[in-house]
Amino acid sequence: MTLTTERAGDRTAARLPGAWSLGLHQGAQEIRQFFRAREQVVFTFAFPIVFLFLFASIFGDAMEGTGTTASQHYVASMIAAGIMSTSFQSLGISIAIERDEHVLRRLRATPMPPAAYFLGKVWLVLFTCVLETAALLLFGTTLYDVELPADLSGWLTFGWIFVLGLTGCSLLGIAISSVPRSGKSTTSVVVLPFLVLQFISGVYILVDALPDWMLTIGAVFPLKWMVQGLRGVFLPDAAAVLEPAGSWEFGRIALVLAAWCVGGLVLCLLTFRWKNRDDG
Repeated sequence: MTLTTERAGDRTAARLPGAWSLGLHQGAQEIRQFFRAREQVVFTFAFPIVFLFLFASIFGDAMEGTGTTASQHYVASMIAAGIMSTSFQSLGISIAIERDEHVLRRLRATPMPPAAYFLGKVWLVLFTCVLETAALLLFGTTLYDVELPADLSGWLTFGWIFVLGLTGCSLLGIAISSVPRSGKSTTSVVVLPFLVLQFISGVYILVDALPDWMLTIGAVFPLKWMVQGLRGVFLPDAAAVLEPAGSWEFGRIALVLAAWCVGGLVLCLLTFRWKNRDDG
């Protein structure tokens, strides 16, 4: 009887979908839920475009010696900020709220592998980030004469900056979700550091106008390098004169973003919790 039961259990386990299949299903569910919240959809996609329009309208003059305008710099900067917003900020807030509402505890009690939950979040982040980036590029090329890469090398550079930046920021978002003590404090805990990083990383204020100590602090985090790398993709080489090093530093960008991917994974493994601190 015991042997029969064990064999039946083995057959049942064999019929259970794997983490990858469950992750795809979870991702589809996350995307459906996202688009059902119309206010969230409008805010997610309109926010960077509105800020791009405002800053480009105020500081859109031509930049001497670079062959570019400030508006074109802001397009690249807002794409980088959009990547971090849809990954770091969105995951940090949503996971913390789900933990506070005991959604994570209930999921942990089901047979679903933990990896499937995170895969679902990754699919949501990837989907929204691709759409937002496409919208910003359309806006930038239409209104501000931003030129898309003319060769495969440029698109490959864009691809690895996008993937490494999205991965590192997503892992940091998962890690910071464990910091808030409750869902009520989540927005303040996550949004404040992201807002500060945008100012000291050259998103809202161009790097040539930032003091050295701000640039030094910003260089510790991935957003500054994403901004710099995307400027290198969408702006002419002459514009690199405004960078602190006088070049795009693609090699250093790759190393820093890869290091944040590894460091973010370590932080997630060390800090992630399925329950609130008060739940024991």
